[in-house]
Amino acid sequence: MAGLRAKHKADRHARILNAAVTLFRRDGYRAARIEDLAGMAEVSPGTVYNYYGSKGDILIATVALEVEEVLSAGAAIVADPPKGVQQAVSTLINGYYDHSLDYLSKEMWRSAMALSIEAPHTQNGARYSELDGALAAQVVALITRLQQRGEVAAGLDVQSLGEVIFNNLNAMFIEFIKDDAMTLDTLKARVACQTGALAKLIEGRP
Repeated sequence: MAGLRAKHKADRHARILNAAVTLFRRDGYRAARIEDLAGMAEVSPGTVYNYYGSKGDILIATVALEVEEVLSAGAAIVADPPKGVQQAVSTLINGYYDHSLDYLSKEMWRSAMALSIEAPHTQNGARYSELDGALAAQVVALITRLQQRGEVAAGLDVQSLGEVIFNNLNAMFIEFIKDDAMTLDTLKARVACQTGALAKLIEGRP
């Protein structure tokens, strides 16, 4: 019976999040109503609130869904990166970017970031920071792996390098979600140029 209850609970979670993705994209996060979301998920509004305390909780849960999937895909890249710093870093970053709009629209990302900035000490703010930290740690892990393979100069601080690379890809992603007209291809091309310049420096190439 416990296993069946867990299965039903997971199914309700999935239905609520799937409905949230559809509704937030269709109506916009701020305009979407919990009552409409509940109807779409075929649960009661009370059930939605039993699982998520607020609409913001649901939005951050969709962010977590996206980030957990890219972290899983990124782990395989870190384990066996392509040859060359620029290629390896670009492969990881592009994986993040390519997945970024699967669940969230640009408007949803802006709302999620606003939640994390407006209330950094709340559960939502802390969860968003935790997800960012996990992505940053994965970039650091990649740079560490490349240094172990001799592709990053031995004397360089991989922790700081990874944080710099993550901070840049994050800042560029913010520019992307601020501009509804900017395409993913434009974003990736701009970051590739920046990554290429940095790769030359950390590989010690002229």
